[in-house]
Amino acid sequence: MDAPTYLTGKLLLAMPGMSDPRFDRAVVAMAAHDADGALGIGIGHLIPDIRFRDLLDDIGIDPGDTPDVPVHHGGPVEPHRGFVLHSPEWRAPGAMAVNPVFGLTASLEALRAIAEGRGPRRWLFALGYAGWGAGQLDGEMQRHGWFAGEASEPVVFETPAETRWTATWRAAGIDPAMLASVSGHR
Repeated sequence: MDAPTYLTGKLLLAMPGMSDPRFDRAVVAMAAHDADGALGIGIGHLIPDIRFRDLLDDIGIDPGDTPDVPVHHGGPVEPHRGFVLHSPEWRAPGAMAVNPVFGLTASLEALRAIAEGRGPRRWLFALGYAGWGAGQLDGEMQRHGWFAGEASEPVVFETPAETRWTATWRAAGIDPAMLASVSGHR
């Protein structure tokens, strides 16, 4: 029997025709995946009318000179919980280094550090996350659900959210216009 393949550090791309419309053209940065389940942060869609500086104000953090960046729709689970996907050089209690491209934290300290100009070199902010129970993502990977692409700093931190899905496919050498919305079954 083959050992399981875990997807921590990968970018999951929703396949065209995925049965769950909440994940249409989704790009999910996988922060954790093991036998107990998986957790990822959506970085392919923005939440309209929510800006990062407004969120800092709402939670009582002076935004200072923080850029007024858009907020990503991190996923359908706990949609009011915030996450900072950041460059991995930044270390703080509760920050998790995922791979050489990104780390993840949900701490208020990260938000304070960003507002004070002592945070990570690169970052983005998301509300909510995508979560899977034990074996659930593994099953979805065997059906017409997801493709696991490589994470790269340019795609994660430089590519606009609305083009990350296409950019990740292209980085894998795949033209997404050629993808079918269904796949065969054995």
